[in-house]
Amino acid sequence: MAAKSLLHSSSSRTPSCFLNSRSNPINFRRTQLGFEPRNLTKPVKICGDQVLLGLYRAKTKEKHQKQRGGVVVGVRCTAEGIERGLLMGGGGGSRGGGEAKVLVAERYKMVGLLASVLCLCNADRVVMSVAIVPLAAKYGWSSSFLGIVQSSFLWGYIFSSVVGGALVDKYGGKKVLAWGVVLWSLATLLTPSAASHSTAALLAVRAFFGLAEGVAMPAMSTLSSSWFPRHERAKAIGISMGGFHLGNLVGLLLTPIMLSTLGIAGPFILFSTLGLLWVTKWSSTVTNDPRESPFVTQSELRLIQAGKSNSVSNNGKFPPLRLLLSKLPTWAIILSNVTNNWGYFVLLSWMPVYFKTVFNVNLKQAAWFSAVPWGSMAVCGYIAGVASDHLIRTGYPVILVRKIMQTIGFIGPGISLLCLNYAKSPEVAAILITAALSLGSFSQAGYLLNIQEIAPEWAGFLHGLANSAGTLAAIISTIGTGYFVQWLGSFQAFLTVTAGLYFVTAIFFNLFATADRVF
Repeated sequence: MAAKSLLHSSSSRTPSCFLNSRSNPINFRRTQLGFEPRNLTKPVKICGDQVLLGLYRAKTKEKHQKQRGGVVVGVRCTAEGIERGLLMGGGGGSRGGGEAKVLVAERYKMVGLLASVLCLCNADRVVMSVAIVPLAAKYGWSSSFLGIVQSSFLWGYIFSSVVGGALVDKYGGKKVLAWGVVLWSLATLLTPSAASHSTAALLAVRAFFGLAEGVAMPAMSTLSSSWFPRHERAKAIGISMGGFHLGNLVGLLLTPIMLSTLGIAGPFILFSTLGLLWVTKWSSTVTNDPRESPFVTQSELRLIQAGKSNSVSNNGKFPPLRLLLSKLPTWAIILSNVTNNWGYFVLLSWMPVYFKTVFNVNLKQAAWFSAVPWGSMAVCGYIAGVASDHLIRTGYPVILVRKIMQTIGFIGPGISLLCLNYAKSPEVAAILITAALSLGSFSQAGYLLNIQEIAPEWAGFLHGLANSAGTLAAIISTIGTGYFVQWLGSFQAFLTVTAGLYFVTAIFFNLFATADRVF
């Protein structure tokens, strides 16, 4: 009868529930509703009829235990599970009223959007490398001009990384990245028309395309730092960069299909449309800071803020370039980006030629070779992120974890490239190249995350600076490989030089990198 009366009263009166600490029991005294907790320590949100029934049952249990001389154990509100009932540790519900369960935490929705746009970012680059074959046949381009067209993307990209990073620091990653995607999508859409107009127009559009894409990486780095606590950032970077690596695969697989079905303009229209659609979703759901988001719950916000240092702002000031370059931890990051891009573009640009000249393999008949390295990079990058976050949560020093990941990410590819000199079959060579790219993705949880740690106030600019240096290294290594092979008649010498660069950079990073704030 008491239970019925208690439940009936909940329809006309607002229930409340309280969460006790694990150590202090809750005692109850009679009120006109039934029971009211005393010695309260932590109020929480309204829970509804289930809480009133739970309190009634607790009181009944207390009464029976008192009759037997027992001790009452504290009652826990059933809403306590809300904070922990989310996928990947997220919060629940809306921030204004009662918190309801959600399937995916808001920060993982944000990083999912980052991964998808980085996939488009890389796929848009790959489109031209595939479509350039029918374009060359249509317009009669020479082999030397093909190299100029392919490199025109880097003309804009090498400058925009620094400027884009500074813009991200001043205006935030959301707005800068949105404008970047709009501009590079329009450049992608205009590429076939520019090619039919003149070679000068084509080169200008491709350079503008690279200029717009330069903001992507600094924005990704800054937003990941803002939305994720330190012990989850490596996983966030792993997810984002996984999308970037998969962009190679998506571009290589979809572009030939679109070329054969819709003509030369087909893939350019497809990927530019996807980019513009992405912007509409991004603009309506993401904020620069989780505290500004109407979708983030209080529990998720507490989790994010608890794992972060105090937020910093540069107040729109231009970053002190001389100061940044005067510190060895800065050079540990820049040199790491240089080495990473050097090795990455050597493998990306010259391995098809390597297989053709060394093993006489036609890679058009080996589609799996195009897919396995990029897919394995995405998977290994995520594994590195999860492992890195786990080590930090279990108490390992942050800088030790960064150095472990950086060592794996550079020593692994260095050894793989040295072994590649002795490969006797294309199958063994393919395994070694896949190993080099996969192990190289571990450096994402090394130097790439270290940027936010040493310079949180200027992270976008520092990332852009390192990215520009890396782009210059990519140009030098891509051109230098050709001259090296022509001069010495084999790939072995250049692979050895690249391996040596990996080893030297790994040592430099271990000596001078730090996880403490420097700027």
